[in-house]
Amino acid sequence: MIVAFAIRDVVIRASDVVDVLGTAILFYYFMLLIRGTRAVPIIVGIALLGALLAIAKAVHLFVLATVLHYALLGTAVTLPIVFQPELRRFLEQLGRRSMLRSAERGPGDRPTLEAAIGELARAATTLSRARVGALVAIEVTTGLREFTESGTRLDARLSSELVLAIFTPRSPLHDGAAIVRGLVIEAAGCFLPLSENVATASHLGTRHRAAIGLSEQTDAVVLVISEQTGAISVARGGTLSRPIDDEVRLRSVLLACARPRRSSRRAVRRPPAARREKDVARV
Repeated sequence: MIVAFAIRDVVIRASDVVDVLGTAILFYYFMLLIRGTRAVPIIVGIALLGALLAIAKAVHLFVLATVLHYALLGTAVTLPIVFQPELRRFLEQLGRRSMLRSAERGPGDRPTLEAAIGELARAATTLSRARVGALVAIEVTTGLREFTESGTRLDARLSSELVLAIFTPRSPLHDGAAIVRGLVIEAAGCFLPLSENVATASHLGTRHRAAIGLSEQTDAVVLVISEQTGAISVARGGTLSRPIDDEVRLRSVLLACARPRRSSRRAVRRPPAARREKDVARV
């Protein structure tokens, strides 16, 4: 039996309602799946190409429409490769039936950036004096979930003592990277992508190449400490700072790099921020 009703000569069947609801639920869980990953800017780029294609067809720009059409076809072919981590996560969650539980888990409170930077700067100074290597990625706007999943999940409150414990030479998490979001250490012992820029990273060690590599692919700020010299450096946007030798200066550099960009008027009112930006130089 088909259940249907009409609204101004438009017949809406029960199957149509189920169809729309099922599509909406699927789209909702897809957005939950890609939230906090690098897939979001890719989706935005694909949507922009689709909008340009629609405009080109509407104004009869046939050559441009043809180019955009084939560009979208090529993009569709590469989507399974680009979204391989997200597709794998989706199938794993589907197999464990944990999508509902993960959807109910909120992002939690975001403590002040200054408090997190203070704890990291204090721990980094101590590690530097002891010449203990360390690698810490600070999430800014681009999600680092795919890198978090490569390590050991902690979800622990950030403190200088915990950072020192993680990077103790005999710790099982010593060789990986710790990922920080707000005032929470989400994971430790994580694998980061190495920089493939030969001109920049050919003379650097693995930790520094990983720091530059992550900063090339995301907007994360990466704190790295050399195990050989104890030098503290900060990577951002594919660049590595000069060694930073004191805690106050390190805190200033990290704040300048990790703080969201503000309007030009506020930038004029805060001249120290401009001075902090000079501490970050291209290798």
